[in-house]
This record gives sequence, structure tokens and C-alpha cells, in this order.
Amino acid sequence: MAPQSYGEWSTALSYLALALVSLYAAVSTAQASRGAAAGFLLQALAAASVLAGGLGTDEDGLAGSWAATVISLPLLAFDFHWVNGDRSSANLLLGGGMVLAVAGGHLGAEARAVAGQAVVLVVAVTILIVAVFTTNTSGIWGGVVLGATGFLSRLDAESLLPLPKDDVCRWTLALGSWAYHRALHAQHLQWE
Repeated sequence: MAPQSYGEWSTALSYLALALVSLYAAVSTAQASRGAAAGFLLQALAAASVLAGGLGTDEDGLAGSWAATVISLPLLAFDFHWVNGDRSSANLLLGGGMVLAVAGGHLGAEARAVAGQAVVLVVAVTILIVAVFTTNTSGIWGGVVLGATGFLSRLDAESLLPLPKDDVCRWTLALGSWAYHRALHAQHLQWE
């Protein structure tokens, strides 16, 4: 069913942007890092599945998006930490994301929202720390943008600027994913 109103078009475009940016990042990072490519691919599939299933608030679609968030973002952080020798933080982030994904069925909607936002912020902060110490400018921008996404999602306002809050969060997540894609590329070039 085609979107009818401005709000539905805005939502559809934000999901499409997130899916396309994440898919491009997955394809272009597959050679350098399979883990990060899998994280980007999970983001792309979650956004595409919501688009394909309609823009309603189907609980299964939202649960799938949540599970993709708590797995895909730790996969991105895993690569940043692993390449820089911080294997314990890499494993801790990825393991925590996997536990949250499995436990998601036992959490209420509000608990899932808080856990998802916590994952976004923890990933943003840890990648930002690594990016600062390795002077990876794209990683710094990615951390700042992803951190902004986490903070925006906690605001009580229903709309930010002329767009709904969730759409703004998806646009910033797409921008952060693009920056992380560039940061991963720069990081792997530095270590070659």
C-alpha cells in the first residue's frame, strides 16, 4: 500500500534511506570486515522488512527492528575494538547485544525501548572513544551522530523540526551508519 500522507511519506523515506545506506555500507565493507558488514546488513534488512510489511505498528516488525538494533550496532563496535586490540570490550559488547536480543521476548515494550537506547548510547560512546584515540575523524562524527540518535529517541516531543521524532532518529542513524562506514574504511587502511 502506498503512503498517503506527508507523515507516511516521511516515514517511508527515512526507512528507505536507512536501508540503502546500510546496504551500501554492508557491501563495501564485506572485504575488510565481515562482522561490521553483517551489522550493516542487519540494519538494512530490518528497515527493508518494515517497508515491505507496511508502515503500520506491527509488533513483530518492531520486535525485529529492535533485535536488529541490539545485534547490529554491537557488531559495528566489535570491529572497532577488535582491530585496535581491545578484544575483551569487543566480546563484551557483542555478547551483551546477543543476550538482549534473546531476552527481548521477556521484556515489555518500555524495557525494550530503554535497552535499545542504552545499546545505541554505549556503542556510540565506545566507538567515539576508540575513534578519538586513533584520530579517526569519521568515527568521531559517527559516534557523535549515533549518540545524538540515542538522545533524540529519549525526548518526549512527538515531532522534531517538521518531521516525526522516529523519522529524525532513522535519518540520524543512516547518517551515523554512513560515517561508521567511512571510519571502518579509514581504520582498515591505517592497519594495512
